[in-house]
Amino acid sequence: MTTPVCTSAAKPATPYPSFATYMRARGPVLLRTARSLTANPNDAEDLLQTALTKTYVAWERIEDHRALDGYVRRALLNTRTSQWRKRKVDEFTCEDLPEPETAPEPDAAEQQALRDAMWQAVMKLPDRQRAMLVLRYYEDLSEAQTAEVLGVSIGTVKSAVSRALGKLREDPELSPAR
Repeated sequence: MTTPVCTSAAKPATPYPSFATYMRARGPVLLRTARSLTANPNDAEDLLQTALTKTYVAWERIEDHRALDGYVRRALLNTRTSQWRKRKVDEFTCEDLPEPETAPEPDAAEQQALRDAMWQAVMKLPDRQRAMLVLRYYEDLSEAQTAEVLGVSIGTVKSAVSRALGKLREDPELSPAR
């Protein structure tokens, strides 16, 4: 007597018995795919996490687990597309372009008068202070360069320039009108 053999259409063995197994095995490869879709590595991780969440929700409905990579890649692409479509655009069209407010240009005559008053005040300074002031600020030399040109120490330049600027601050011709 022979024993009957039951033949049933058994579901083929899946390469990934659980979602966790799949995620551990394929995570690094899928992360590289996500990184190719975004410029920021942190955004890529978020994108992959969102796609894997969608995959986890649909895990039981996915019949062919051999096609999981394709499913996740499609979820990555769809999620990324949705992200840039939802991106807020802060550009608005308008009829008139807003012009930046500009400060009124100073009067040329007033500027010339101030320059003349400055040179008159500079000419009142002792020769040595005037020379140091002109080299430092008009010729734009450093303290060391000024000291070298005049054959004095850097400390002498610093103190003489400081005294000269003090005298210019006290000059009544250079005081702003109040």
